[in-house]
Amino acid sequence: MFSFFAKYKRNKNRARLKDERFAFLFDTAIEGEYVVFDTETTGLNPKQDEILSIGAVKIKNNKILTSETFEIYIKNLKEINAKSIQIHGIRPCDLHSAKNSDEAIKEFLHFIGSRALIGYYLEFDVEMINKYLKPMLGVTLPNKMIEVSEIYFEHEITLIPQGNIDLRFDTILRNCKIPNMGVHNAVNDAIMTAMIYLKLTKEKK
Repeated sequence: MFSFFAKYKRNKNRARLKDERFAFLFDTAIEGEYVVFDTETTGLNPKQDEILSIGAVKIKNNKILTSETFEIYIKNLKEINAKSIQIHGIRPCDLHSAKNSDEAIKEFLHFIGSRALIGYYLEFDVEMINKYLKPMLGVTLPNKMIEVSEIYFEHEITLIPQGNIDLRFDTILRNCKIPNMGVHNAVNDAIMTAMIYLKLTKEKK
């Protein structure tokens, strides 16, 4: 259920949509279906940095649909620094066949539809998507957002009241007994985040 203020913001966002072909983003979310996504970027400043790749996977009826993953590389003008290459492994030569940002974002929108979005520090990834989306379509992502680090915190704080909760991704993986897939890229991170979400929500039930 949306609060009055949330409905107002959503309707105001909808009114700004420049292209009615993307009105499906504002449809009622599909019950029991989610999209877990992650971005790899040139840095951690949404105002200055750019997206290099987007990876996503769908969850349906509490199952990860690994056959329905999404991965796309995006052309960018900003130089990729050596530190970020060490993290995500994306080199300039890997982007030779990448798509332009408008095309990539539109493909991502068709993949997610109106489904709720799940992520680890999702606010950053959403802000990066909105950086491209708002100039292109006039709107920001209207989808419901679910942050796994918040779910993990709520889970842990009941076990360690007033404790110092370590919210690092690798720590959450380890404590949830989720296997680390090793290669750090957007798709693998999305799949691992999906496993964390299912583990935590199953325990909550």
